[in-house]
Amino acid sequence: MIVRAILAALPQTQCTRCGYPDCAGYAEAIAAGAADINQCPPGGAEGVARLAKLTDKAILPLNPENGLETPRHVAWIDEDWCIGCTLCIKACPVDAIVGANKKMHTVIEADCTGCELCIPVCPLDCIQLENVSGTKTGWDAWPQALSDTALQAYEARKVRLERLAEVEATRLNQL
Repeated sequence: MIVRAILAALPQTQCTRCGYPDCAGYAEAIAAGAADINQCPPGGAEGVARLAKLTDKAILPLNPENGLETPRHVAWIDEDWCIGCTLCIKACPVDAIVGANKKMHTVIEADCTGCELCIPVCPLDCIQLENVSGTKTGWDAWPQALSDTALQAYEARKVRLERLAEVEATRLNQL
């Protein structure tokens, strides 16, 4: 039960900056006492305060080793430079990038969590971040409704990838 509450207090960007593969992994680590409550830059100071309240721990400053609290961003692909390598599509934890092999890609801005995972995989450096929250940071920039939608998108992607793996395994078994 505590893991679910902790997970609900995270912004669901799935950015991995906390050092865990996703928000659920970080929530489980906090609940188990294996991770501090100050490792989520997208949640910022408000996120740390939420986690402190849930876990009965003291509020800590955000750990700078995990990143800084910044305004909310979304990715933007310079479509003139995109070669359609699909690496960004594979890296996106919420399926916010669409396109096809050797065709231009684009970001569905409303679905992008600003996780930044697409940026390092782009071989042409044609992905940039745009500030979409002005001076608002942390939970002020990341409303609960966006967090809920992001979690749904992440879970849907996991199901889609599991289905694809099952189809591929079946195909390979038939060879």
